[in-house]
Amino acid sequence: MIVLTRRQHRGAGCIFLKFAQDPSSTKRIKQLKGLHYSVSLKSYYVLEADWTLDGLMTAFDQLDLDVGLKGILSDDSLRLLEQFKDYLLGQRLSPSTITTYSNFIIGFLKFLNDRPLAEVDNTVVRLFVEQQVKQRNYAISTHRQLISAIKHFGTLFLESEIDTSQLKRPFKSKYLPTVLSEEEVIDLLRFTRNLKHRVILALLYSSGLRIGELMNLKLQHIDLDRRQLYVKNSKGRKDRVVILAESFIPLLLNYLTSYSPKDYFIEGANGKAYAASSVRKFLKRSCQRAGIKKRVTPHTLRHSYATHLIEKGVGLRYVQELLGHAKPETTMIYTHVAKKDLLAIRSPLDTALERLSKQNKGPLIGPLSGNLGG
Repeated sequence: MIVLTRRQHRGAGCIFLKFAQDPSSTKRIKQLKGLHYSVSLKSYYVLEADWTLDGLMTAFDQLDLDVGLKGILSDDSLRLLEQFKDYLLGQRLSPSTITTYSNFIIGFLKFLNDRPLAEVDNTVVRLFVEQQVKQRNYAISTHRQLISAIKHFGTLFLESEIDTSQLKRPFKSKYLPTVLSEEEVIDLLRFTRNLKHRVILALLYSSGLRIGELMNLKLQHIDLDRRQLYVKNSKGRKDRVVILAESFIPLLLNYLTSYSPKDYFIEGANGKAYAASSVRKFLKRSCQRAGIKKRVTPHTLRHSYATHLIEKGVGLRYVQELLGHAKPETTMIYTHVAKKDLLAIRSPLDTALERLSKQNKGPLIGPLSGNLGG
């Protein structure tokens, strides 16, 4: 476990990291951006100007590191935090959601600095949210999660003056997802040299899995005879069945023979689940080798899977089931990026040039690439 403590160092506010410096923990901690080492104090630290507390906690969670907050929050704040976590658990929220909301509230409690809950109102919440959004340049989705966390906090601690009905989330951004072409997917797999890494990317694409679903996939959930994967306790606490591509099976058997996993399909250190942060790192390297310039994340492969299915004529209802979407509206975003039907639509420029060419009149008879008289 890492113990965090706040102190001044060289005139700056710092958060020091105390931990048993075994090779595994040290290697993971060194992946933190903006990490420094004090020779005189023999300790790693980060600058408070570089990290908010909730951001630091999120980073530690991604690195699969346990953290103690005794040196950061007071005993009263720690008690409130534990009550908040228990409340979220009682609401049956997913572990990842509990972690995300708790990390936001850690930052909120630090901001409150032991202010009595009776003095915490919507003005205090507004000042905190404004500070966080400004310092961290939050995306709209993260901003919405922050407000959701504080709404839960206000619902639990009724002694506060937080009026949750007046806390407004910003409207969702409606961005079209990034999608790889089929050729780019094959290039990505060809340029992924490590067998385990190639299996991960191939399964994310061929079955449309979320990264968390793949990390939690166990050997017992793979049915080779029926060519199916059983995705257990996925988003929304739902199970579902997805297809296993025939072309993936030889790669799968090669991987199982080479690595011999015991419990999780993709195992990390000491037989635990593999880290999602590791997937993002090698995916970035594979994209660079494949010459793919798009911003690609593990979820991009899921987007590509859904879009390619729709382009091949698979019905929206089937795609919804395969992806595990609760609402068809969520799946319909892929109809906006599927290009099969769009390519059949002719631009008015094409029809105008074709008409002029048939009539053999006007200056635009030839291709537009040539010099035009005027």
